[in-house]
Amino acid sequence: MPKSIFFSPEIFPFLFACIKVKKTDESVLVLQKEPTSTLNEPMAATGVQLHIEADHAVIDNGIVKVTLSNPGGLLRGIEYGGIDNVLELNNQDLNGGFWDLNWSEAGSPGTRGKFDTIEGTSLKVIVQTEDQVELSFTRIWSPSVKGDQAPLSIDKRFVVLRGFSGFYSYAIFEHLKDLPGFNLNTTRIAFMLRKDKFHYIAITDTRQRFMPLPDDRLPPRGQQLAYPEAVLLVDPIEPEFKGQVDDKYQYSLENKDNRVHGWICFDPPVGFWQITPSNEFRTGGPPKQDLTSHVNPTTLAIFVTSHYAGEDLIVKFEDGEVWKKVFGPVCIYLNSAPKGAEAQDLWDNAKEQMNKEVQSWPYTFPASEDFPKTDQRGTVRGNLLVQDRCVNKEAMPAAGAYVGLAPPGNAGSWQRENKGYQFWTTVDQSGSFAISHIRPGDYNLYAWVPGFIGDYEYDAAISISPGSNIDVGELVYEPPRDGPTLWEIGIPDRSAAEFYVPDPNPKYINPLYVNHPDKFRQYGLWERYAELYPEEDLVYTVDVSDYKKDWFFAQVNRKVGEGTYKSTTWQIKFKIDNVDQTETYKLRIALASAHNSDLQVRVNDEMANPPLFSSGVIGTDNAIARHGIHGLYWLFNIDIPGSELLEGDNTIFLTQAKSSSPFQGIMYDYIRLEGPLSLNP
Repeated sequence: MPKSIFFSPEIFPFLFACIKVKKTDESVLVLQKEPTSTLNEPMAATGVQLHIEADHAVIDNGIVKVTLSNPGGLLRGIEYGGIDNVLELNNQDLNGGFWDLNWSEAGSPGTRGKFDTIEGTSLKVIVQTEDQVELSFTRIWSPSVKGDQAPLSIDKRFVVLRGFSGFYSYAIFEHLKDLPGFNLNTTRIAFMLRKDKFHYIAITDTRQRFMPLPDDRLPPRGQQLAYPEAVLLVDPIEPEFKGQVDDKYQYSLENKDNRVHGWICFDPPVGFWQITPSNEFRTGGPPKQDLTSHVNPTTLAIFVTSHYAGEDLIVKFEDGEVWKKVFGPVCIYLNSAPKGAEAQDLWDNAKEQMNKEVQSWPYTFPASEDFPKTDQRGTVRGNLLVQDRCVNKEAMPAAGAYVGLAPPGNAGSWQRENKGYQFWTTVDQSGSFAISHIRPGDYNLYAWVPGFIGDYEYDAAISISPGSNIDVGELVYEPPRDGPTLWEIGIPDRSAAEFYVPDPNPKYINPLYVNHPDKFRQYGLWERYAELYPEEDLVYTVDVSDYKKDWFFAQVNRKVGEGTYKSTTWQIKFKIDNVDQTETYKLRIALASAHNSDLQVRVNDEMANPPLFSSGVIGTDNAIARHGIHGLYWLFNIDIPGSELLEGDNTIFLTQAKSSSPFQGIMYDYIRLEGPLSLNP
């Protein structure tokens, strides 16, 4: 990506009204700041100072000054780089920085409940030296707050280190044996940044832009679309945003990629970054998607949510269930640009700091005994091969596979696991893998291999103790296979990205995703299906059609009236020259997403009742509405008796039978028809 940010007074007048710029010979706009000579060069390091008053506490290391409410532990101020407070304190609802959660009573349906900004009732100084201050803000549940607060004991920690341009935070959640059951729907740290300062968002190298203002989302400037999070900007304060869609879900990332994101202020040039050095405390494994930063301006560190997964990722506690988990630490990093630096350097420097944080994991500084240090953790290593007996006669290295440890369960259960810790890595070209820094505990070893369907689970439990160094040796994954491939559609990679993703309706554009690999993040793409197929549904002909052009990325309902929808039936047409009617053929259908859907499969008879296969109602990941190209993974293995097939032309009918909403639908990952094993040469 270019290292320079180009803009003009005509396009961004509000920006030029509040920033000094200099045009170089290369016509690159350069941010000016006087004091330092290198990017984010630390000021003269001083010892960390702590000042506690009746209603607040201040931690100051000479670079950043952090103010927290006492005893609540809410962030009320972050002073840095010439900005007296980077946090917004004048919003109508949410202000400053805070840990929060969303919870509901045990047995409650759905994924939403009561919002709870976690305010401590007691402040304790855990560490106070010139090199480190660590504060603890605790809240202990009691029956007197039943119905108002989630039944958890919570210990929020904030850490400031000498010479560091930022701070760290983590929390210990505990459900004790005398506490009632409940559902934990969400927990996170949220930062509301100054809306007069932070206008530029950076999520990845290719996902960066100037953002509209929060007031642009409110009526009459903004018009709500199909759900409250999506807003069409009809009369924004800055006219260049007119006609654009703003939706926080357009800025989501997968856990494996969600390491650093944040905002840039241009006067003075300061970056605010949230860095997550490890995924061990997140739920759902590497592909789980979640929110990052979005308009307000808001920056989030999310630990538990049902986003892109649904109710499966809600943490449900029984009465008296004993549980404890440490979320974090995560890093809040601030940087500034010197005179002559380019704005992009703030992002590049944030990525460099992210790499340093990752290399420093597990941190040595957390004082809680619940956070094990390096010598208290273990390692698992081995070699993973894959052997698909109808593709490769010999096992080959499972290069690029994801291998991980997660709490005991069944193959693939890691993507729905939500109470424990997970540790993942990828397999190298030789098939080798090593998973390090594993917390003590009992785990299963899981894997999945892009290019192959299904999930692998090692057949023995793995127990980690401090200092463990376990070599599991050579493992071989044999993916589901009954016979040779007669035909296939798509790529088995747990995503629908390879299929046809249409251009958005010109009325609903986010310019960030124009000519972008992630064009699926545009709003309203589900509506394009009915425009492409106004009367008849999709028909795919094997050996003629091209799934990149002819297979719509999501099987959705067709709108037939205001608020009314019709289910859709897709057809796969194919030929079989010789059918063995005494044998069984196998249809493999891997789904990348399902939302309140019922997938029904029929062969050569569209009206067959009952269908050959029905999934029943599955999925609540809502990935279609939230611009995700996948949610949770599903694999169905369907027997087709040879007597159901014809020599010559055949048709498989795929019906998504639920039709009460535009967002009910499925995204396919991969479809394959296998013949009997006797056909394999």
